Amino acid sequence: MTRSGILPFLAFFAYVLAQVLILKSLVLFNTAFCFLYIFFILLLPLEFNNLVLMLIGFVLGFSIDIFYDSLGLHALSLVLLAYLRNYWLSAITPQGGYDVGVPPSLSAYGLQWFLVYTIPLIFAHHFVVFFVEAAGFHLFWYTMLKVMMSLLFTLTVALILQYLSMDRRR
Repeated sequence: MTRSGILPFLAFFAYVLAQVLILKSLVLFNTAFCFLYIFFILLLPLEFNNLVLMLIGFVLGFSIDIFYDSLGLHALSLVLLAYLRNYWLSAITPQGGYDVGVPPSLSAYGLQWFLVYTIPLIFAHHFVVFFVEAAGFHLFWYTMLKVMMSLLFTLTVALILQYLSMDRRR
């Protein structure tokens, strides 16, 4: 296996381990949860096939479900995120198009594009996670508070990691 084949494989396990060992117990005020594992799907190369992306999303979500005892909740929401990703990318395509082989990262496309790309997808993921977990809309405002606070928490951690991993030569 080449280096380009091993790195995504190792990143998969790094995201799962970080989520279940560190971020699972990191909850702010019982409303803000950090689901950093979704960035494994969001940061995959742009030319990924949608079906393969959804399969990877299912495996990753199911891996998280095993440790969270959530009976497919994360698999469901991550498959939805993987399904929506390519459609959202085509809707926000820059004027010159995307560069082949360049991952959709902060360093490649800038902060504004990165926020436009990630915020709706993170919102969709968190919306499904928390409303399915609540089993309905009877606690709508509290659940929306959890969705929004978790979106901000997840996005803040992801932006910090993106800035820390940014290429310093640019």
